[in-house]
Amino acid sequence: MSIVVTGATGHLGRLVVRQLLEKVPADQVTAVVRHRDRAADLAGQGVRLAVADYNAPETFDGLFAAGDRVLLISGNEFDKGRVQQHTVVIDAAKRAGVALLAYTSAPSSLKATLADDHRATEEVLVGSGVPYTLLRNGWYHENYTERLAPVLEHGAVVQAAGEGRISSASRADYAAAAVAVLTGEGHENKAYELGGDEAWGFAEYAAELSRQTGREIVYTPVSAEAYTGILTGAGLPAPLAAILAGVEASIEKGELIVTTGDLSRLTGRPATPLAEAVAAGLRS
Repeated sequence: MSIVVTGATGHLGRLVVRQLLEKVPADQVTAVVRHRDRAADLAGQGVRLAVADYNAPETFDGLFAAGDRVLLISGNEFDKGRVQQHTVVIDAAKRAGVALLAYTSAPSSLKATLADDHRATEEVLVGSGVPYTLLRNGWYHENYTERLAPVLEHGAVVQAAGEGRISSASRADYAAAAVAVLTGEGHENKAYELGGDEAWGFAEYAAELSRQTGREIVYTPVSAEAYTGILTGAGLPAPLAAILAGVEASIEKGELIVTTGDLSRLTGRPATPLAEAVAAGLRS
């Protein structure tokens, strides 16, 4: 039996593997990667590597074994048919008879286009007969705290979310929830709505940045059209910019507020507060 993590060299995947190694022997962990050379550090820790690509179904033949526990981290190639990519993994897991497949999804409250692939993947997974866990991850602190340069340059947080609020948490928090499921018991055929302990708005975020930097940072709300233009002007493809603008509209409607407490219950600790994430972002 192995715990198998797909997308293991991504931001979330690396955190999951790192935290798994605190709980289980390295030879019980398999990291699925596209490029072996990017996972040399994982191999150096004794983690087994498997080279496979969501876009090449044959690369998953024989990758899983009966009894494995699998974490399917959702792909980020919006233009390559993510549902079909995920189905490749689900089909391979079903053929092998894995014990559990956990999937990183999105909160059920999120109605933006971004969630469509997640809902469709959930349908495939639930219908497959494979024991599943739906990890409906909310928004990440790092979606904002890793992009502070333009905010600091202009002294403004520019979003199209109005007075909307977000229950975000850190990647490490969501990784810990995944590890709890992969190493625990009783999570079969369950869905967890995951988010931070306290919701916040962008005016509060700007105020926290001001407090920690000693500079005046203001929140400047803009229209969805203006926000889309800012994103495309920064080099994002128009379809992706439209998806992100759609998320902004969902934030304004409160669709990324999560109040279940599932995240802190799974991890056994409070979620990382926004102020701590801001401090980490400023340090980096």
